Amino acid sequence: MARYFIKLAYNGKEFHGWQIQDNAVTVQGELNQSLSLLLGKEIKTTGCGRTDTGVNASCFFAHFDSDKLIENLVYKLNSLLPNSIVIESIFEVAPEAHSRFDAKARTYHYFFHNKANPFLGEFSYYVPRKLNIEAMNKACEMLLNVEDFTSFSKVHSETFTNNCKVSNASIESIGEETYRFEITADRFLRNMVRAIMGTLIIVGKGKISLSQFQEIIDSHDRGKAGKSVAGEALFLAKVEYEYISS
Repeated sequence: MARYFIKLAYNGKEFHGWQIQDNAVTVQGELNQSLSLLLGKEIKTTGCGRTDTGVNASCFFAHFDSDKLIENLVYKLNSLLPNSIVIESIFEVAPEAHSRFDAKARTYHYFFHNKANPFLGEFSYYVPRKLNIEAMNKACEMLLNVEDFTSFSKVHSETFTNNCKVSNASIESIGEETYRFEITADRFLRNMVRAIMGTLIIVGKGKISLSQFQEIIDSHDRGKAGKSVAGEALFLAKVEYEYISS
Protein backbone atom coordinates (compact mmCIF):
# COMPACT_ATOMS: atom_id res chain seq x y z
CA MET A 1 0.00 0.00 0.00
CA ALA A 2 1.43 3.37 -1.04
CA ARG A 3 0.49 6.90 -0.07
CA TYR A 4 -0.15 9.58 -2.67
CA PHE A 5 -0.55 13.33 -2.51
CA ILE A 6 -2.97 15.16 -4.80
CA LYS A 7 -2.44 18.81 -5.66
CA LEU A 8 -5.67 20.45 -6.77
CA ALA A 9 -7.55 23.73 -7.09
CA TYR A 10 -11.25 24.45 -6.91
CA ASN A 11 -13.90 27.09 -7.23
CA GLY A 12 -15.91 26.76 -4.04
CA LYS A 13 -19.10 28.37 -5.32
CA GLU A 14 -20.87 25.06 -5.98
CA PHE A 15 -19.74 23.31 -2.80
CA HIS A 16 -20.56 23.24 0.90
CA GLY A 17 -16.85 23.42 1.65
CA TRP A 18 -14.15 20.78 1.41
CA GLN A 19 -15.20 18.33 4.10
CA ILE A 20 -17.63 15.57 3.25
CA GLN A 21 -21.14 16.01 4.69
CA ASP A 22 -24.42 14.16 4.58
CA ASN A 23 -26.87 15.54 2.01
CA ALA A 24 -24.47 18.22 0.76
CA VAL A 25 -22.15 18.50 -2.23
CA THR A 26 -18.53 18.91 -1.12
CA VAL A 27 -15.15 18.88 -2.82
CA GLN A 28 -13.98 15.89 -0.77
CA GLY A 29 -17.14 13.99 -1.60
CA GLU A 30 -16.71 14.55 -5.34
CA LEU A 31 -13.04 13.60 -5.21
CA ASN A 32 -13.62 10.44 -3.17
CA GLN A 33 -16.38 9.31 -5.51
CA SER A 34 -14.34 9.87 -8.67
CA LEU A 35 -11.18 8.23 -7.32
CA SER A 36 -13.16 5.23 -6.08
CA LEU A 37 -14.80 4.79 -9.47
CA LEU A 38 -11.53 4.99 -11.40
CA LEU A 39 -9.48 2.81 -9.04
CA GLY A 40 -12.20 0.22 -8.50
CA LYS A 41 -12.15 0.39 -4.69
CA GLU A 42 -13.27 2.77 -1.96
CA ILE A 43 -10.86 5.68 -1.65
CA LYS A 44 -10.99 8.13 1.22
CA THR A 45 -8.97 11.32 0.91
CA THR A 46 -7.63 13.46 3.75
CA GLY A 47 -7.32 17.19 3.08
CA CYS A 48 -4.71 19.71 4.23
CA GLY A 49 -7.52 21.58 5.95
CA ARG A 50 -11.12 22.41 5.40
CA THR A 51 -12.60 25.38 3.64
CA ASP A 52 -16.08 26.68 4.40
CA THR A 53 -19.03 26.90 2.03
CA GLY A 54 -18.20 28.99 -1.04
CA VAL A 55 -14.51 29.41 -0.20
CA ASN A 56 -12.00 28.70 -2.99
CA ALA A 57 -8.58 27.07 -3.15
CA SER A 58 -5.98 27.95 -5.76
CA CYS A 59 -3.67 25.47 -4.00
CA PHE A 60 -4.89 22.51 -1.97
CA PHE A 61 -3.34 19.18 -1.03
CA ALA A 62 -4.97 15.91 -0.05
CA HIS A 63 -3.63 12.39 0.43
CA PHE A 64 -4.97 8.89 -0.05
CA ASP A 65 -3.69 5.32 0.11
CA SER A 66 -3.86 2.78 -2.70
CA ASP A 67 -2.02 -0.36 -3.76
CA LYS A 68 -2.07 0.79 -7.37
CA LEU A 69 -2.82 3.68 -9.68
CA ILE A 70 -3.94 3.66 -13.29
CA GLU A 71 -2.38 5.31 -16.31
CA ASN A 72 -3.34 8.91 -17.02
CA LEU A 73 -5.13 9.18 -13.66
CA VAL A 74 -4.87 12.99 -13.57
CA TYR A 75 -6.41 13.29 -17.03
CA LYS A 76 -9.16 10.81 -16.24
CA LEU A 77 -9.98 12.50 -12.93
CA ASN A 78 -10.26 15.89 -14.60
CA SER A 79 -12.56 14.38 -17.21
CA LEU A 80 -14.81 12.91 -14.52
CA LEU A 81 -14.83 15.70 -11.95
CA PRO A 82 -16.89 18.91 -12.27
CA ASN A 83 -15.09 21.72 -14.11
CA SER A 84 -14.91 23.61 -10.81
CA ILE A 85 -12.34 21.09 -9.52
CA VAL A 86 -8.98 20.71 -11.29
CA ILE A 87 -6.36 18.12 -10.40
CA GLU A 88 -2.85 19.44 -11.03
CA SER A 89 -0.75 16.43 -10.04
CA ILE A 90 -0.65 13.15 -8.12
CA PHE A 91 2.62 11.87 -6.69
CA GLU A 92 3.83 9.25 -4.24
CA VAL A 93 5.12 10.32 -0.84
CA ALA A 94 6.46 8.54 2.24
CA PRO A 95 3.93 6.22 3.90
CA GLU A 96 3.83 8.42 7.01
CA ALA A 97 3.37 11.71 5.11
CA HIS A 98 0.20 13.57 6.09
CA SER A 99 -1.37 16.39 4.08
CA ARG A 100 -2.85 18.07 7.15
CA PHE A 101 -0.45 17.45 10.03
CA ASP A 102 2.75 17.94 8.00
CA ALA A 103 1.76 21.37 6.68
CA LYS A 104 4.15 23.95 8.15
CA ALA A 105 2.16 26.99 7.07
CA ARG A 106 -0.85 28.02 5.04
CA THR A 107 -1.46 31.27 3.19
CA TYR A 108 -4.86 32.76 2.42
CA HIS A 109 -5.73 35.59 0.04
CA TYR A 110 -8.80 37.78 0.33
CA PHE A 111 -9.64 40.11 -2.56
CA PHE A 112 -11.67 43.30 -2.29
CA HIS A 113 -12.30 46.44 -4.33
CA ASN A 114 -13.66 49.94 -3.73
CA LYS A 115 -14.70 50.86 -7.25
CA ALA A 116 -17.75 49.18 -8.76
CA ASN A 117 -16.68 46.65 -11.36
CA PRO A 118 -19.05 44.18 -13.05
CA PHE A 119 -16.22 41.72 -13.69
CA LEU A 120 -14.90 41.36 -10.14
CA GLY A 121 -18.01 40.42 -8.22
CA GLU A 122 -17.57 36.65 -8.17
CA PHE A 123 -14.09 36.59 -6.64
CA SER A 124 -13.72 40.00 -5.00
CA TYR A 125 -15.66 41.69 -2.21
CA TYR A 126 -17.07 45.12 -3.05
CA VAL A 127 -16.73 47.80 -0.39
CA PRO A 128 -18.48 50.91 -1.85
CA ARG A 129 -16.23 53.50 -0.24
CA LYS A 130 -12.53 54.27 -0.04
CA LEU A 131 -10.68 52.66 2.83
CA ASN A 132 -7.66 53.79 4.79
CA ILE A 133 -5.29 51.05 3.60
CA GLU A 134 -2.41 52.46 5.65
CA ALA A 135 -4.38 52.06 8.88
CA MET A 136 -5.47 48.57 7.84
CA ASN A 137 -1.85 47.58 7.27
CA LYS A 138 -0.90 48.88 10.72
CA ALA A 139 -3.63 46.66 12.13
CA CYS A 140 -2.20 43.78 10.11
CA GLU A 141 1.18 44.30 11.77
CA MET A 142 -0.50 43.96 15.17
CA LEU A 143 -1.66 40.46 14.25
CA LEU A 144 1.96 39.28 14.19
CA ASN A 145 2.10 39.68 17.97
CA VAL A 146 -1.17 37.89 18.71
CA GLU A 147 -1.21 34.40 20.21
CA ASP A 148 -4.87 33.79 21.02
CA PHE A 149 -7.26 34.42 18.10
CA THR A 150 -10.50 33.66 19.92
CA SER A 151 -11.91 37.06 18.90
CA PHE A 152 -11.78 35.94 15.28
CA SER A 153 -12.90 32.34 15.69
CA LYS A 154 -16.30 30.83 15.04
CA VAL A 155 -17.88 30.09 18.43
CA HIS A 156 -18.41 26.52 19.64
CA SER A 157 -15.77 25.15 17.28
CA GLU A 158 -14.15 21.87 18.30
CA THR A 159 -10.54 22.99 18.66
CA PHE A 160 -8.15 22.20 21.50
CA THR A 161 -6.64 25.69 21.34
CA ASN A 162 -7.30 29.02 19.64
CA ASN A 163 -3.60 29.85 19.53
CA CYS A 164 -2.09 30.53 16.12
CA LYS A 165 1.19 32.02 14.94
CA VAL A 166 0.74 34.55 12.14
CA SER A 167 4.03 35.13 10.32
CA ASN A 168 2.77 37.52 7.64
CA ALA A 169 -0.26 39.77 7.22
CA SER A 170 -0.52 42.64 4.76
CA ILE A 171 -2.72 44.38 2.21
CA GLU A 172 -1.40 45.42 -1.18
CA SER A 173 -2.86 47.16 -4.18
CA ILE A 174 -3.19 44.91 -7.20
CA GLY A 175 -5.04 47.31 -9.49
CA GLU A 176 -7.19 50.41 -9.56
CA GLU A 177 -8.89 50.46 -6.14
CA THR A 178 -8.44 46.68 -6.03
CA TYR A 179 -6.60 45.00 -3.16
CA ARG A 180 -5.41 41.68 -1.81
CA PHE A 181 -5.16 40.78 1.85
CA GLU A 182 -2.55 38.08 2.43
CA ILE A 183 -2.13 36.21 5.69
CA THR A 184 0.16 33.30 6.56
CA ALA A 185 0.01 31.23 9.75
CA ASP A 186 0.89 27.82 11.10
CA ARG A 187 -2.82 27.09 11.51
CA PHE A 188 -6.18 28.84 11.11
CA LEU A 189 -9.39 28.67 13.09
CA ARG A 190 -12.81 28.30 11.50
CA ASN A 191 -13.92 31.57 9.92
CA MET A 192 -10.74 33.28 11.16
CA VAL A 193 -9.62 35.00 7.95
CA ARG A 194 -13.09 36.28 7.09
CA ALA A 195 -13.58 37.62 10.63
CA ILE A 196 -10.20 39.37 10.57
CA MET A 197 -10.99 40.87 7.18
CA GLY A 198 -14.36 42.11 8.37
CA THR A 199 -12.69 43.81 11.33
CA LEU A 200 -9.93 45.31 9.18
CA ILE A 201 -12.59 46.88 6.97
CA ILE A 202 -14.06 48.59 10.03
CA VAL A 203 -10.58 49.96 10.75
CA GLY A 204 -10.32 51.12 7.12
CA LYS A 205 -13.64 52.92 7.38
CA GLY A 206 -12.40 54.79 10.45
CA LYS A 207 -15.11 53.33 12.68
CA ILE A 208 -12.58 51.94 15.16
CA SER A 209 -9.04 53.04 16.01
CA LEU A 210 -5.97 50.86 16.18
CA SER A 211 -6.19 50.86 19.96
CA GLN A 212 -9.77 49.65 19.72
CA PHE A 213 -8.62 46.94 17.30
CA GLN A 214 -6.17 45.80 19.99
CA GLU A 215 -8.95 45.85 22.57
CA ILE A 216 -11.00 43.53 20.34
CA ILE A 217 -8.05 41.14 20.15
CA ASP A 218 -7.51 41.23 23.91
CA SER A 219 -11.20 40.70 24.68
CA HIS A 220 -11.19 37.12 23.32
CA ASP A 221 -14.82 37.81 22.42
CA ARG A 222 -16.00 37.03 18.88
CA GLY A 223 -18.99 39.31 19.41
CA LYS A 224 -16.77 42.40 19.59
CA ALA A 225 -15.06 41.83 16.22
CA GLY A 226 -16.50 42.71 12.84
CA LYS A 227 -18.86 40.56 10.81
CA SER A 228 -17.37 37.84 8.65
CA VAL A 229 -17.07 38.92 5.03
CA ALA A 230 -18.37 36.86 2.11
CA GLY A 231 -16.58 33.61 1.32
CA GLU A 232 -16.38 33.85 -2.47
CA ALA A 233 -13.44 36.28 -2.34
CA LEU A 234 -11.36 34.02 -0.08
CA PHE A 235 -8.72 31.65 -1.47
CA LEU A 236 -6.44 29.14 0.16
CA ALA A 237 -3.41 30.13 -1.88
CA LYS A 238 -0.43 28.18 -0.55
CA VAL A 239 0.34 25.20 1.67
CA GLU A 240 3.96 24.64 2.71
CA TYR A 241 5.65 21.30 3.41
CA GLU A 242 9.29 20.49 4.10
CA TYR A 243 9.32 17.79 1.44
CA ILE A 244 7.36 19.59 -1.32
CA SER A 245 8.71 22.54 -3.27
CA SER A 246 5.90 24.89 -4.28
